[in-house]
Amino acid sequence: TLTKYTSIETCMFNTNCFLFPGPEPVLLFANRIDIRQVLPHRSEYTLLLNNLENAIALDFHHGKELVFWSDVTLDRIMRASLNGSNVEEVVSTGLESPGGLAIDWIHNKLYWTDSGTSRIEVANLDGSQRKVLLWQRMEKPRAIALHPMEGKIYWTDWGNMPCIEYANMDGSNRKIIADTHLFWPNGLTIDYASHRMYWVDAKHHVIERADLDITDSKYICELFPLPGLPHPFAITVFEDSLYWTDWHTKSINSANKFTGKNQEVIRNKLHFPMDIHTLHPQRQPAGGRNRCGSNNGGCSHLCLPSNKTYTCACPTGFKKTQQQTCLDKFLLFARRTDIRRISFDTEDKLDDVIPLADIRNAVALDWDSSERYIYWTDVTTDSINRAKWDGSKQEVVVDTSLESPAGLAIDWLTHKLYWTDAGTDRIEVSNTDGSMRTVLIWENLDRPRDIVVDPIGGLMYWTDWGANPKIERAGMDASNRMVIISTNLTWPNGLAIDYSTERLYWADASIKTIEYGNFDGSGRQVLIGSQLPHPFGLTLHEDRIYWTDWQSKSIQSADKLTGLDRRTLAENLENLMDIHMFHNHRTTVQTPCSVNNGGCSHLCLLAPSPKASSCACPTGINLQADSKTCTHGNADNFLVFARRTDVRMISLDIPYFADVVLPVSVSMKNTIAIGVDAVEGKVYWSDSTLKKISRANINGTEHEDIISTGLMTTDGLAVDSVGRKIYWTDTGTNRIEVANLNGSMRKVLVWQNLDSPRAIALFHEMGYMYWTDWGEHAKLERSSMDGSDRVVLINNNLGWPNGLAIDKAGSQLLWADAHTERIEASDLNGSNRRTLVSPVQHPYGLTLLGPHMYWTDWQSRSIHRADKDTGANTITVRSNLPGLMDIQAVDRARALGFNKCGRRNGGCSHLCLPRHNVTSCACPTGILLRSDGRSCDNLPETYLLFSNRVSVRRISLDTNDHTDVYVPVPELHNVISLDYDSVERKLYYTDVSLDVIRRVNLDGSNMETVISQGLKTTDGLAVDWVARNMYWTDTGRNTIEVAHLDGTSRKVLVNNSLDEPRAIAVFPSKGFLFWTDWGHIAKIERAYLDGTDRKVLINTDLGWPNGLTLDYDTRR
Repeated sequence: TLTKYTSIETCMFNTNCFLFPGPEPVLLFANRIDIRQVLPHRSEYTLLLNNLENAIALDFHHGKELVFWSDVTLDRIMRASLNGSNVEEVVSTGLESPGGLAIDWIHNKLYWTDSGTSRIEVANLDGSQRKVLLWQRMEKPRAIALHPMEGKIYWTDWGNMPCIEYANMDGSNRKIIADTHLFWPNGLTIDYASHRMYWVDAKHHVIERADLDITDSKYICELFPLPGLPHPFAITVFEDSLYWTDWHTKSINSANKFTGKNQEVIRNKLHFPMDIHTLHPQRQPAGGRNRCGSNNGGCSHLCLPSNKTYTCACPTGFKKTQQQTCLDKFLLFARRTDIRRISFDTEDKLDDVIPLADIRNAVALDWDSSERYIYWTDVTTDSINRAKWDGSKQEVVVDTSLESPAGLAIDWLTHKLYWTDAGTDRIEVSNTDGSMRTVLIWENLDRPRDIVVDPIGGLMYWTDWGANPKIERAGMDASNRMVIISTNLTWPNGLAIDYSTERLYWADASIKTIEYGNFDGSGRQVLIGSQLPHPFGLTLHEDRIYWTDWQSKSIQSADKLTGLDRRTLAENLENLMDIHMFHNHRTTVQTPCSVNNGGCSHLCLLAPSPKASSCACPTGINLQADSKTCTHGNADNFLVFARRTDVRMISLDIPYFADVVLPVSVSMKNTIAIGVDAVEGKVYWSDSTLKKISRANINGTEHEDIISTGLMTTDGLAVDSVGRKIYWTDTGTNRIEVANLNGSMRKVLVWQNLDSPRAIALFHEMGYMYWTDWGEHAKLERSSMDGSDRVVLINNNLGWPNGLAIDKAGSQLLWADAHTERIEASDLNGSNRRTLVSPVQHPYGLTLLGPHMYWTDWQSRSIHRADKDTGANTITVRSNLPGLMDIQAVDRARALGFNKCGRRNGGCSHLCLPRHNVTSCACPTGILLRSDGRSCDNLPETYLLFSNRVSVRRISLDTNDHTDVYVPVPELHNVISLDYDSVERKLYYTDVSLDVIRRVNLDGSNMETVISQGLKTTDGLAVDWVARNMYWTDTGRNTIEVAHLDGTSRKVLVNNSLDEPRAIAVFPSKGFLFWTDWGHIAKIERAYLDGTDRKVLINTDLGWPNGLTLDYDTRR
């Protein structure tokens, strides 16, 4: 019975209160959109976390300096450091309305209530090893409080039968404290010192309390009724005071915990105060005994405190096998947008969502207990993914060249991943991390669906529901393929192997049956033939068969031998897909692949006896004659193509077309042009967004940017594998340039009369380069490879000439035009023009290999092939490839021609470039060839130097192209002024972001800082090359200063009557210093080089006098 005392005095037991030493207490409270702190006696109010959605419950861990909160809009539990940094998700799935939260600071556990799922759960502080602790006789659990020293958990429930209960923190010994005179029991707090609990009831407008250790009669004292409590929500206690939040008054209030008197408002006009706690070490006393000790109580998973001891507990989905260890066994199923598991350790077979990110359309599933991974396919993102069973370590395993991966199987003995793809009509295999991927079966597949493997027998089985539905099997190395079932099938969906009885089970969604047969297809029997609207996924475990059904939206099971004893495990589940039982008892045996990888250099695949295993190579690499070793590098014949965000290769040495991504560890934004060096096997590509030309080996190693300045839109690129050069077109700068393969000795070859140069092709042996121009007057041109002897070959009936290729054997030019929708050919002089293929939709890249030409097409999103001489026999090589750009074919086996510049670089000091029948020496952009016709200076004789804040460039006045060349000066942020010293050949410059003056050699090398302090905005700089001094203006400090060129002997020359000094110039032979000032009264002044005899020269008709220079010859 509940005894209520009306007199406050009767409730005042003789409890001594202590003022605890230590820091001042802080009230920490949730405010829906933020979490704030307030000092109760000073009303100081600070923000801890903001931009929250709907923060309700909160608690803290003083020792670890963490704050935890629940968000009932996001349905997440979050945590952060107590300084507001390091915000992270702790629990992100399976929550509906997490309204209460409590931290066990001794055993480092997180407890929470969820009134939506009607559960109390527990997990580690990082959200791992989550367990449903209490779920029966639970309606709307709200507030929760812990007493870790006693091993107790207390909570309120405001369902139809409101109550306050407690249990041990392992969920045992559950008891009701109060279940009458309650309506909306909201907040709950424990006063550890006085061994009491306090709670608020929002409907009765009261705060009540009870002793924690009352067992027989329950004394509850109503402390203070209206008017002070319109709608109390949460409560906390510290020393002699209670503090609570109130929804109605939007305030935090306090009162004496013994008398209820001394009520005061701590803070009002709050947004929406929710949970509240006193942030102080004494609210989490450190003296409590950790029952689990230093070794987690010897438990394999969760160690939960109980009354005087502890209990080893298993996370949801695990079953305890011994006193201290857990066996994970759960039913895993995909539901398009999430992956769930059904536990077998709770009576109501709860399903919970595995916390995974960005699942769009999960279909196939499998698992590997040895690495504790689950794997799934996603047919929207066209990817295969994996994560640990608890959702951690999520990663994409395969995400290229997939179209509809609907079946998935793990070989748990050799750690291989097998999958079917109904879009590409292939079966593929890789290591479980996605490496060494190869195509196993590519012929006679028509919508392959599910796949299962039997690593013990070395066989794999798959369903195919194309025009001729069937179930097939083959060795796991694709050997001995055979059809085992081909009659009475329509939509064969799920497959499952019963290893104990050596049977194969399958579901047919059209015939609406589950059947089984022997591994060879004999002994076929219908197991279940009724009440199966649309079975999809299928799995077996022990003596049961489990399946998902799309139409009944349920997961069901039956006896695997009789089909009887049908049970429904879960219902009302939309979009059910694959299903598997996760457990630890898959059979393990020694396989031939276990020892030295079966002797294989790459993939060791299981096979049926007597062979037992065979070796295989990743896609595009050939197996050598020893049947063990894969060739080094890639195939001899292959295509390389750009797809904006990646570069891919297709081997032409194997009997199917499969594209493999160049595994370079750098992001690509807009890769357009492609070139290949057949000698070193390096791929070169241009990226018009990053404005770079880069290269890497075919295996993705040794990535480097070779050109990273002065590019705009590099549409065409060609590698001269013989002459060891790279040529490119730039439709933004309208230039054609050449450089060594490492990007050095770069030279502009053609810069006049270019409108939009696109494709470029080289004929080293003839000394010619060809290019297309799709500007206003589209044309196809040729010149020598040094840019001379330029001639227009074709300039009529062209629209958008994109691709260009040279058929050296047939002495013809081929080009693709996306406007005329043709692929055409002519001889090497542009005559005898003829159409090969018409119409083509939107051809872009074009290349030749052997008797074939290959091209990319933007419209069809495909790579096509046809005969290069006739245009006949067109086939699609690969389709469904959006973003296709350039393509190059490589024949590394073909002997390269003679390098005209091979002997001593043609006698040239810098560039040796082929011409028709001869070679010519050339110099990098802006530098003239010396009179010997062979050698170059390192720099131009006369040139302009200028800065554009983040770069320093030069324009040679020796040559006619006037191309700006970047001087490779490092660490430029905001370069304003510069000058040079002709004696030591150094460049001096100011950087107003770094506030420094620096100098470098004129070639950009040997950078050093000469002035690093006391600068604000150095807008002007001048070098006195005679007296070896430098002068500068500082418009931030309004000074003109001087120093030696090494920065020593610094002195302020002028610091009065300067408003905004800008440009500065020196006349050493006359001893004069000139400067401009664009302040309030703009002027140009002069002084001697020591700052004396200052004189205003001009102070009228000036606005912003910026630039200033001296003509020493005419003395102007």
